[in-house]
Amino acid sequence: MPPRRQDPSRVRAALDIQLADLGLPPFDGPDSAAGPAVVAAVLSVYDRGATPGREALRAAVRFLLDELVARAPGRTVEVRVPPFAAVQCVEGPRHTRGTPPNVVETDPRTWIALATGREDWPAALADGRVRASGGRADLSPYLPVSLVTPL
Repeated sequence: MPPRRQDPSRVRAALDIQLADLGLPPFDGPDSAAGPAVVAAVLSVYDRGATPGREALRAAVRFLLDELVARAPGRTVEVRVPPFAAVQCVEGPRHTRGTPPNVVETDPRTWIALATGREDWPAALADGRVRASGGRADLSPYLPVSLVTPL
């Protein structure tokens, strides 16, 4: 099953609101560039010590999870970033019922930092910002998934 893609109009709307909050003009690039742009906007907000808008944060998390699935297709590991999304990835035995044996869970800010290379896996795991269970729940070979720089 291919991953669900976000509605480009929702991503653009969230991005434009976040850009306005940053004092920047609306996004005028193609839909294919809206995902990286919303990640860059969210990183810029974090760099300013502020909290990103909920919809921009959701779009950034989902974009980066989609990138992980593209990089590590499969259904062995469930990656959860509540309250926004969960995906299955990594080749291996497929999970079909009940609680998955390989689960990674983290908060949105940590996920964005991991997925963009701003944080490394061992440090986030060691200090408890990432919870990983199961023998295949190590995502370090697949990270970062996108090297986006802030605006």
